[in-house]
Amino acid sequence: MSAGEAGTGVAEQQSKDSRGLAWDPRLNTGIPHVARVYDYWLDGKDNFAADRVVGEETTAVFPGIRLSAQANRAFLRRAVRHLAGAAGIRQFLDIGTGLPAADNTHEVSQAVAPESKVVYVDNDPLVLAHARALLTSRPEGVTAYLDADVHDTDVILAQAAETLDFTRPVGIMLLAILHYIPDLTEARRVVAALTGAVPGGSYLVISHAGTDLLPGDVAAFEESLNAHLPAEHRHAARPRDEVAGFFDGLQLVGPGVVRVSEWRPDSPQEAATPTILWGGVGRKP
Repeated sequence: MSAGEAGTGVAEQQSKDSRGLAWDPRLNTGIPHVARVYDYWLDGKDNFAADRVVGEETTAVFPGIRLSAQANRAFLRRAVRHLAGAAGIRQFLDIGTGLPAADNTHEVSQAVAPESKVVYVDNDPLVLAHARALLTSRPEGVTAYLDADVHDTDVILAQAAETLDFTRPVGIMLLAILHYIPDLTEARRVVAALTGAVPGGSYLVISHAGTDLLPGDVAAFEESLNAHLPAEHRHAARPRDEVAGFFDGLQLVGPGVVRVSEWRPDSPQEAATPTILWGGVGRKP
């Protein structure tokens, strides 16, 4: 899910691992982390035995999770391309970024507008180490990284303001992260705090697991995944109407809240990709 980091004093505590990446002593490879499990679903290499156990168990009960994760990445690419292109957005706040993969937010946005500024936010040490090493901006733009939890919206906004100009429109990216806030009231508070801090003309991009998309598969997948997660970060899929509720007060961009694979797909094959994720883009008036 997520990330970048800036100015938290963590860098002074870090050493280098065998790959030359900054290594954070907070990293506990014996405990699974959703960012690294997600990396496993995407066939990545930046995961550990504990993450692979969870990845294998969840894939066994729902083999479609890999395609769903791929559909989410494709949705990110199309949504950012739209914001940087037709919508003219030049600033992005990507929370819950996850481990670097193909078509990261800064790559997509800066391919359209090289001057784009992107702030990544995550709280997994491995994500942050890789972000520093691999998520490098074009010289015309800026890429920054924050070590923060999605719940800490005041911290995120204060530190992001060192890079982003919150008097100008911002694209807020919350992909596959709100379903790790099981308390719906808290999830709504997070969204409201973020959208309340940006001016009109800003955008909100959300993808979120749906209880009404392949419900039998979602239930089995969620039970398997949650057996390995702490209670405060358990996976909580929600029905479409609750996901759509996160966009209250915003103007939904067509086609609205749909399966992520059906949001402005690039091909019929992309549109047909099965997924358990709802997705949408909203504009703040």
